[in-house]
Amino acid sequence: MHVIRRWSGRNARLLNFLYRRSRDVLEFIKPLLRGIGYDRLDRPMALIERPLKSLLFDCRMCGDCALVQTGMVCPMTCPKQLRNGPCGGVRPDGGCEIEPAMRCVWVVAWDGAKAIDGDAAMAAPMAPVDHRRKDTSAWINLLRDADAAAAERARR
Repeated sequence: MHVIRRWSGRNARLLNFLYRRSRDVLEFIKPLLRGIGYDRLDRPMALIERPLKSLLFDCRMCGDCALVQTGMVCPMTCPKQLRNGPCGGVRPDGGCEIEPAMRCVWVVAWDGAKAIDGDAAMAAPMAPVDHRRKDTSAWINLLRDADAAAAERARR
């Protein structure tokens, strides 16, 4: 899986482009998806996401996807599951302190982020993972969150 993670980091620009196009399609069909019901769609979407994201990103299906912010490298693959940068144990060669044969997830993530946008997305800290979302569709959660944010803005 380490080989796949490095491949994803090296090809972050392409993967980010594909992610953005997929997100555009979801936004376009969002009214249909909302009509069907996010709860109904969550399990089927997760069944599609799991093998695809597992193959490309070694995804752990946390339901709170951070690939865009982390150079298309899943931060949950860090042995310590750190979401906001490397621990203090990164080896001088970029190796992980827990798994020395593995390159630090965050070193690969920074390389991927630089390829996408000069690492600007990595500057903002990420919220902790909401473990209640584990094994749910990150795409459906993204749509739910967008609807909740819009509803909150409308209430103001």
